[in-house]
Amino acid sequence: MNLEVEKIRNVAVIAHGGAGKTSLVEAMLFDTKATDRLGRIEEGNTVTDYEPEEINRKITLASATAFLDWNGYRINLIDTPGYINFIEDTRCSLSAVDGAVVIVSALSGVKAETEKIWKFACMYEIPRLVFVNKMDKETASFEMALDDIEKSYGSTPIPLNIPIGAEAAFEGIIDLINMKAVTYQNGNMKEGAIPDSLKAEAEEYRKRLIEKIAELDDALLEKYLEGAELTTEEIRKGIREGSITRRFIPVVCGSATRNMGIQQLLDILPLCLPSPIEKANITPIKGKNPKNGEEVVRKPIQSEPLSARVFKTIADPFAGKLTLFRVYSGVLKADSTVYNSTHDSKEKIGHIFYLVGKKQVPVSQVGPGEIAAVAKLKDVQTGDTLSDIGNPTIFDPIKLSDPMISYAIEPKRGDEEKVSTALHRMLEEDPTLKFHRDTDTKEMILAGMGQVHLEVTLEKLKRKFGVEVMMKTPKIPYRETIRIASSAQGRYKKQSGGRGQYGDCWIKIEPLPRGKGFEFVDSIVGGVIPRQYIPAVEKGIIDALPDGLIAGYPVVDIRVTLYDGSYHTVDSSEMAFKIAGSMALKNAAQNAKVVILEPIVRIEAITPDEFLGAVIGDLNSKRGKVQGVEPQAGGNQKIMALVPMSEILTYANQLNSLTSGRGIYTMEASHYEEVPSHIAQKIITQKEEAKKAEA
Repeated sequence: MNLEVEKIRNVAVIAHGGAGKTSLVEAMLFDTKATDRLGRIEEGNTVTDYEPEEINRKITLASATAFLDWNGYRINLIDTPGYINFIEDTRCSLSAVDGAVVIVSALSGVKAETEKIWKFACMYEIPRLVFVNKMDKETASFEMALDDIEKSYGSTPIPLNIPIGAEAAFEGIIDLINMKAVTYQNGNMKEGAIPDSLKAEAEEYRKRLIEKIAELDDALLEKYLEGAELTTEEIRKGIREGSITRRFIPVVCGSATRNMGIQQLLDILPLCLPSPIEKANITPIKGKNPKNGEEVVRKPIQSEPLSARVFKTIADPFAGKLTLFRVYSGVLKADSTVYNSTHDSKEKIGHIFYLVGKKQVPVSQVGPGEIAAVAKLKDVQTGDTLSDIGNPTIFDPIKLSDPMISYAIEPKRGDEEKVSTALHRMLEEDPTLKFHRDTDTKEMILAGMGQVHLEVTLEKLKRKFGVEVMMKTPKIPYRETIRIASSAQGRYKKQSGGRGQYGDCWIKIEPLPRGKGFEFVDSIVGGVIPRQYIPAVEKGIIDALPDGLIAGYPVVDIRVTLYDGSYHTVDSSEMAFKIAGSMALKNAAQNAKVVILEPIVRIEAITPDEFLGAVIGDLNSKRGKVQGVEPQAGGNQKIMALVPMSEILTYANQLNSLTSGRGIYTMEASHYEEVPSHIAQKIITQKEEAKKAEA
């Protein structure tokens, strides 16, 4: 289908969870006859929340696309998640659009998640239009929402319409561009004159609108100051200029669930948000030639070489992998071959289709500015660039946050291989998930953006791939070491008729600096132990290290010196000296003051100023050591600290609670430190109880 690029609008609907994004998309699709019924979240029959996990929880967990046609415009919509655990998916979707409709609740205003998503939109230089939703609900306040928008976003909100009434008395809106009232009765829309009681208020809001528009253009400003009226066309042109250049935030209002103000939003949307061509003028489509590294600039026209980027992957056990992409230049045709610039491979394109929720609408080709999907690509992942084989380009990858929380997972039926295969399919769908096997604890570790994120992932594993797993707090990879030097003998003697077993060695153990691992020193002189048995002593000691000395954790940072011993010409063997070596280690450890070491992580937490004290206090309570605090942009503070890993396994949940969801953090392994004695005793006791339980 050939669409005029100037008539395309690619729009993400963004906001915090529960603001009404899915309900708004549903109303927009219904009003444009893209669907024949108005779905409801409560009934679980909306177009874009179709996954069972979304229907059960009544929240959006993953971005979903749809499209509609309105007054000659093709509007591609992406309904995005708003809950903190899932907003990295929203970040991916914002990389594929040219504009956004931001929903602000007339009840709760701007919440923390919306602030984060707003920052993502700023990163991609996306023009925005605000829809103040839920004007029909109790305690709804349009003025409160406007104040919150200005306070939170630091930009002037300019209403293009205002509500007629509020709460149960919400009847419709006043169109400030055309100065008319639009009211709703029994689902029917009617245009008419502005009620006398609201004329003064409407005139005041219109005056603010015109003043803001006049500020953008010297000729209009002069005309306004001379007292002349601006024409409707001049007002519309000014709104477009101010919105697309992000000089102000246009605001409209309504109720998504009662389908009020939706058609006015649809009328305003193409005016306030840019086409792919206009967005390319704001932010040029830049990539690099993967072969020589030179910068490549593409224009959103059909005659340019193909360039497209994958912004989402859906794992489907039946249809295979679905790849969603945005075409930036050129034309992508069905049954063609494209070049995956990211992985230097060719991909065969089969059927192309638009997605309306889970419904597939086949299409033979897609051009600049279009959003579409294709099934069963081999090596394509989220963020990959698809381009023309003869004229390739590669776009910057989509940057995502690191996982915030990790849990150990254990298959209920013991099929680890099946779990691993299914999880890797899920990782294709969700790049914010990380999975690995811990070599120290032998556990399978799944990391994600929060506990709910991981719970949803495991639900999908069961539904899509028939794999059931349990989620447990991961084991802490403690270590053991010694504090002082000690010497001891290891003597193994066994006589049972015929040839016996004999091995005898003396060793000295000494502590090494942190991170030095293990050293073995051979100081045997005079042949008291034959040379062929010395490696056996070393191997016996090395084999004993993983079993620990007091609590069963691997021993590290230790030097072992073999300095004396004896042997039997007939009964000595490598096995006997191997056993003697392990016995000597355990005997020497009794006087070496064995201690337990715990892993320390380096954490950087960013929090708004008002929560700084609470976050630092919480880190101190976790035995953390704050290394410094640095001011950040936007009234935030960055806290650098070293904290024991055992204290911070579920920190994502705690930081969210402390900062009302506005804090973020990253962490990485730093070093090992000695565990305080009272905590060490608890660890030893727990280990002993676990052994008894296993027995």
